[in-house]
Amino acid sequence: MKNSNSIYDRARMLLKIFAVFFKIGPSTFGGGYAMIATIEQEIVHKKKWMSQEEMGEMVSISGSAPGGVAVNSAAFIGYRLGGVAGAVTAVTAITLPTLFIVLILSLLGAVFKDNIKVAAALKGIHAAVVSLIIVAAYKMWRSSVIDSATLLIAAMAVILLLFTGIHPFYLILGGPILGIVVVLLKRNCGMTVKTERARPEETKEPHFPEYYI
Repeated sequence: MKNSNSIYDRARMLLKIFAVFFKIGPSTFGGGYAMIATIEQEIVHKKKWMSQEEMGEMVSISGSAPGGVAVNSAAFIGYRLGGVAGAVTAVTAITLPTLFIVLILSLLGAVFKDNIKVAAALKGIHAAVVSLIIVAAYKMWRSSVIDSATLLIAAMAVILLLFTGIHPFYLILGGPILGIVVVLLKRNCGMTVKTERARPEETKEPHFPEYYI
């Protein structure tokens, strides 16, 4: 009986994961970072599956790892909640809406490509996506830039990205290496090492059901 209840609870959690990420999926059509605001609203505020601090850390990790940030985020959260089955469920759910949208647009594109109203609607979508990406960048800034050292690393990365032809891969690889060097130097000099923002004492960590299948 206990095993039956456990299987039922796992299945129910997987259904919840699928429903949430299937609803989030359409926002990824504007790019992975466009979904950060939506995923925070659903995962942090409504479901309370993650805290805002963990959300910021998750975005940083998902953006640094190979692959799209939307898929990486879905896999990260899905695994956190339901193990391998949760990761597969979340990735499947978040990609299906975008797949349907692309298929529909590819079928209708030839018919409406010169339509003025359709072109205007796409311009509006572009503007909305830009604003969502700005919000995602702000959240990553809050979770990552915590002192003068991280501010300097971020500034150097932006300058190199904008004014040189260096590949972003080397910036992603160099960031953690430089961060480790800074921490080691601080420790050797007897300075206080700070790796994250201080969290309010009253903040309670959310409970995460660990269903590993």
